[in-house]
Amino acid sequence: MHEFPVLTVGGLEFDISSLIAITVSAIITFLLARLAVSRLSVENPSKLQNFMEWVVEFVHNTIASTMPVHKVRPYLSLGMTLIMFIFISNLLGLPFGIVTEHHAVNETIGVTQEVLDKHHGEAHLAWWKSPTADISVTAGLALIVFVLVHYLGLKLNTKHYLKHYLEPFPIFFPLNIIKEIAKPITLALRLYANIFAGEVLIATILMLGFVGIPFLLVWQGFSIFVGAIQAFLFTILTMVYISQATVHHHDEH
Repeated sequence: MHEFPVLTVGGLEFDISSLIAITVSAIITFLLARLAVSRLSVENPSKLQNFMEWVVEFVHNTIASTMPVHKVRPYLSLGMTLIMFIFISNLLGLPFGIVTEHHAVNETIGVTQEVLDKHHGEAHLAWWKSPTADISVTAGLALIVFVLVHYLGLKLNTKHYLKHYLEPFPIFFPLNIIKEIAKPITLALRLYANIFAGEVLIATILMLGFVGIPFLLVWQGFSIFVGAIQAFLFTILTMVYISQATVHHHDEH
C-alpha cells in the first residue's frame, strides 16, 4: 500500500489526500444539486431533473419507511445531502490515482527517514483516494449524526427520549448507554471498512499489470454497487436513529 501525505500543524496530523477528496466531493455534490434545480420545467424536464426527481422520491420513501409520513419533510434535505455526498465520496477513488515518488526526506508532507527506510529508500505518496476510505472521515460523519440524533431527541421528544434509557427496567441503563455509543461506531466502521477494502483490492489488482485489467473492470463495476449500498445504509440508519429518538408510538396515530 502507498503512504499518504500528512501535514502536521500544531501537533495535529492532517491527511492531505483526504482533505483534497472531501473538498472535491463537497463541490461535486453542490454543483450537481445546483444544476438539478437551475432549469426546472414542468412541461419539458431535463434528464438530470428527471433523475433528481427520482432520487428525491427514493429518499422520501426511504425516510417514510422509518417514521410517520407527516414527519418526513424536515429531514428530506438531510437525507439527500447524506446519500449524495457519501455516494460521490465512495466512488471518488475508482477512476484514477495520483501517486508521486520521493527519494529524499520531506517532513512537510510526512516523508520521514523512517518512511524511506520502510520502503527501501523510495516512498510512494498517494494524493487521491475516496474520502470515505479514511476512518477519520467516516468517524466525523458518524459523530455529526450522533450529535444531531440526541439533540433532536432532547428538543422534540424530551420526556420519551430520556425515558427510553431506563426501559424496559432501570437496571438496563448502562446497557442502553453502551447501545447508543455503539451506533456511531458501527456507522463509521461499516462505511470505512467496505470502501477501504475495495481500494486495497484495486491497488492489489493494479500490481498484476495488464493481466489484472479484466479483474479491475469487474471490481470497479461491483464497487459502484457497493458504494451505492453503503450510502443507502448510512442514510437509512441515520433516519432510523432519528426516528427512534424523536418519535414515540402516540405520534404514529
